[in-house]
Amino acid sequence: MENSNLPIRTWLLAMTFITATKKGFSASELQRQLGMKRYEPVFRMYHKLRKVMGKRDDIYRLEDMVEYDEAFVGQATKSPNKLKRGRGSQKRSIVAVMAESTVLEDLETGKSDKSCRYFKMKKIKNLEAKTAQNLVREFIDPNSVLQTDMSTTFSDLSDCIDVHVKEISGTEKGHFNLKWVHIAISNLKKHLQTYHMISERMMQNYLDEFCYKLNRRYFGQKLFDRLIIAAIYPYWHDCG
Repeated sequence: MENSNLPIRTWLLAMTFITATKKGFSASELQRQLGMKRYEPVFRMYHKLRKVMGKRDDIYRLEDMVEYDEAFVGQATKSPNKLKRGRGSQKRSIVAVMAESTVLEDLETGKSDKSCRYFKMKKIKNLEAKTAQNLVREFIDPNSVLQTDMSTTFSDLSDCIDVHVKEISGTEKGHFNLKWVHIAISNLKKHLQTYHMISERMMQNYLDEFCYKLNRRYFGQKLFDRLIIAAIYPYWHDCG
């Protein structure tokens, strides 16, 4: 909101519209709801709010039992005729997905299931082991139990985490251990279909919005309240 020519009423209305739904909300739809003539100011405002969402979620770490996997999602490219194929394609962004989950057991049937609290998603440049190590150190509590598949990306995380459990992703145990990251990846791909031509530079902003809403799915009005506080607080001293 700092150095913005838009009135504070427009910012608050935008926050209301964005947080009123758990689904994707395009900038063109926000422009229509606000009744603004120009698209560019709305687009910039929306991405500033997305960045605030990401900064708010970066405050805390995931803990206890954490699932970790990586996914490829579509992105816009400048040279569609000069593209690689497969995992290195410029049409895909690599996203690291982390989910804080807890195993629950039904006392009557003895069957186990998993509940999930918080998620984190970060766009990464490669699938190297060092990249995964840095993410685990930054966003996951070192006393946690980390669950991954058998990928070589996760081959050496012993110095980053207390316990590391690896399972083959195609097995029944692998599906159970990575249940919530796989659900989140599926929902993310569906969510990104709402938007047109997401650039590589802006991809993290869309991930931040998706996680912010997902992490506050039980918060109700608090989702809007927290976004207002996070957006306004850094500049509160300027208001006297």
